[in-house]
Amino acid sequence: MSTVSETTHNSAVASAPPSPDDGLAPAELAAKYGLSVSGARVGLAEYVRQMWGRRHFILAFSQAKLTAQYSQAKLGQLWQVATPLLNAAVYFFIFGLLLKSSRGMEHNTYIPFLVTGVFVFTFTQNSAMSGVRAISGNLGLVRALHFPRASLPISFSLQQLQQLLFSMIVLVIVLVGFGHYPGPSWLLIVPALALQFVFNTGLSLIMARLGAKTPDLAQLLPFILRTWMYASGVMFPLARTLESAGASGWVADAMMANPAAVYMDLMRFALIEGYGAGNLPPHVWALALGWAVLFGVGGFVYFWKAEEQYGRG
Repeated sequence: MSTVSETTHNSAVASAPPSPDDGLAPAELAAKYGLSVSGARVGLAEYVRQMWGRRHFILAFSQAKLTAQYSQAKLGQLWQVATPLLNAAVYFFIFGLLLKSSRGMEHNTYIPFLVTGVFVFTFTQNSAMSGVRAISGNLGLVRALHFPRASLPISFSLQQLQQLLFSMIVLVIVLVGFGHYPGPSWLLIVPALALQFVFNTGLSLIMARLGAKTPDLAQLLPFILRTWMYASGVMFPLARTLESAGASGWVADAMMANPAAVYMDLMRFALIEGYGAGNLPPHVWALALGWAVLFGVGGFVYFWKAEEQYGRG
């Protein structure tokens, strides 16, 4: 009985008319029926549109990560402010008291100078550190759901911005406590932070792509960031230090123009009374805008070009 059924089936198959798709290559079949590769990279304009459609997810994800960051600690969210303040206290003891890096600056100026530098650099530092793990540390989410992968590093940068805004409350208290009161220049905080946020987001996107391909970069990055911090004048006036060291020419210009130093100078100029006299680079706003555009746009495009690679392999 089975032999008869098998013979009948084979006869039906043999007598079936040829399909119009016979002989077409897989790519031709996909094009004919409008099929595409799962996770394939879309055009840049469409990618931006998808990102805008996920804006609520990006904001909610950043807020959830911020809330969970210190959920296991007894002091909870207070560590958002306590950590940079403790760092500033350590740097003041070493650089302000022991090494006398504050030469020429009174304590009522040096301590706000130091705390502002620590807070601003920590913003960039944490954005880079969270970015390098944005993909490699969330592979389960990346592999389970389809969404623009740039949402992750952008949400981490947004998380760091929210954390900085909490810290700014303490920074204002420090400034007022040392005699630096709000004035018209404080309005410059808004464009300065906006430009730094764009720069940080681009840096986070670059680190996310590099970290997705080379997870060991997360172990190396703290050493790179520590070197960057010492070269940016977080703990000491950079221009004065370079002058006393005899540095001149393109080396001194490059160190003064590095983005961390530029954004710290902007914030110090805005917040600390009298800081801008002779210390602020003449084209600092142009540099700040240039770094923001270069890293913001360039980092986004650089990340987008590897969109289909994330979570694979």
